[in-house]
Amino acid sequence: MTELRPQTLLLAFLGIHLLGKHVAVSSGSVIGVLAGLGVSEEATRSTLTRMTQRGLLERHRRGRQAYFGLTARSESVLEEGATRMWRTSPVNRGWDGRWTLIGFSLPESWTQQRHDLRSRLMWGGFGPLQNGLWIAPAIVDVPALLADLRLDAHIRAFVAETVKPTEAAQFVGEAFDLDGLAAGYRRFLRVWDRRRPLPELPDDLVRELLLQAEWLQLVRDDPRLPLEHLPDDWPSPQAEEVFHDLAAAFREPAARVAAGSLEFIDLP
Repeated sequence: MTELRPQTLLLAFLGIHLLGKHVAVSSGSVIGVLAGLGVSEEATRSTLTRMTQRGLLERHRRGRQAYFGLTARSESVLEEGATRMWRTSPVNRGWDGRWTLIGFSLPESWTQQRHDLRSRLMWGGFGPLQNGLWIAPAIVDVPALLADLRLDAHIRAFVAETVKPTEAAQFVGEAFDLDGLAAGYRRFLRVWDRRRPLPELPDDLVRELLLQAEWLQLVRDDPRLPLEHLPDDWPSPQAEEVFHDLAAAFREPAARVAAGSLEFIDLP
């Protein structure tokens, strides 16, 4: 089982139970669910406080009880995650052969800007082809990906295809961490590809949460490389099938547990 931060688990919980529903959930409900994954009450309360301070949650009071609802910012984050999980396959079949390239040159003193740019490029499916040049196996909406970084004057973006003597297979393994990606999917399969995964967990509500949190972590880091340029035993197609099968199997029993154990209030 992958070690996940409390915030990662909490975001997955919010995506399942709050996104699109105009409700807030009690702090006690969150504490109880995350306790099933070994997260202490103190760690959960601290995470709720930090996320509220960062504008990802809004606190609501009903008597002495605290409830937490989404903000516009957290809704945007969770919608992106939902798109990765449910509407975008990590298996890139039928690739059209085009790459997006981004070149950049930033002043040496811009350490934070460089970190932010590289983090955003990795989120967008890019890998470092060579110094100052990153590549992604798709046509990427670069303005949407990078607009808020305000680095347009330092960035050059192109869409291109490889030509001889360059072959994609030559650089895919250099620009992207294939070993790390494959290891993540194989670890996922070892845990989840069985008749009754994780019987030691309290119930299917907790299993559903962990399943979705682990899967989202995997697909967030996956640049969706063309299947034709990956090893024959690439594990993401099998892992994707296992994820969707289990997500469907957990949905109804998890909803029954939630109905009897989670406390919500309606929001305007």
